[in-house]
Amino acid sequence: MTQLPIGIIILIAVSILIYFGLAQRVLDRMRLSDRAAFAIIALLIVGSFIDIPLSRGRYDVSLNVGGALVPIGVSIYLLSKAGTPREWGRALVGALITGAVIYGVGYYMGRGDVEPGGRFFGYLDALWVYPIIGGLVAYLAGRSRRSAFIAATLGLVLVDVAYLVWLIATGAPAGTVAIGGAGAFDGIVLAGIVAVLLAEIIGETRERIQGGPASEGRPGELMEGLRKPGPGEPGPAEPGSEQTGEGDQR
Repeated sequence: MTQLPIGIIILIAVSILIYFGLAQRVLDRMRLSDRAAFAIIALLIVGSFIDIPLSRGRYDVSLNVGGALVPIGVSIYLLSKAGTPREWGRALVGALITGAVIYGVGYYMGRGDVEPGGRFFGYLDALWVYPIIGGLVAYLAGRSRRSAFIAATLGLVLVDVAYLVWLIATGAPAGTVAIGGAGAFDGIVLAGIVAVLLAEIIGETRERIQGGPASEGRPGELMEGLRKPGPGEPGPAEPGSEQTGEGDQR
């Protein structure tokens, strides 16, 4: 019996949480409905089995639909819902920082080999190292749920792209690069979930400690986005990084 990838198992678990309404608050803050979330999860799972060949020959390069195209598409959608241009900047810069940190960690722990996957020092599995580091860095860089998710998922996609650049730059005789594919798919799913969970848990904790989101000096539309929805109302906008550094990390 073929074992399901850990990323797909986690997506199925997330689907169950959404079905029972246990992830509604997070979805509201990210401007996603249950139906949209289910559709994205389905695309991620189905797309994980689809690779689009980009080049053949010295370097075989392919693009995984579920591990690269779908996360990029979701990130573009979330960016379109960003509350401010500052959130745009945080999310994109966060993705670059996340990718750079993971690339550096992979190079250091892999003893000069930046290829994604494998084990570091013989026992640390990249499947867990990359997502945890990626999720943490993405949260610190993005802070809001949207920005953290974008930074985490795009950051890991960029690591695959960086690996291709490394192959070309070093003149490696041959190599195979599956952008967003293979073990990278699991890492992208895990990193995105870790980043969003950190934004949710830490952001909510700080807000409860301070008695609610800080409002002094903030635009009215920004505070309207922070207002919790009433019964039957659509989810609130997530103002994102405009709140960071002032006690709210939604």
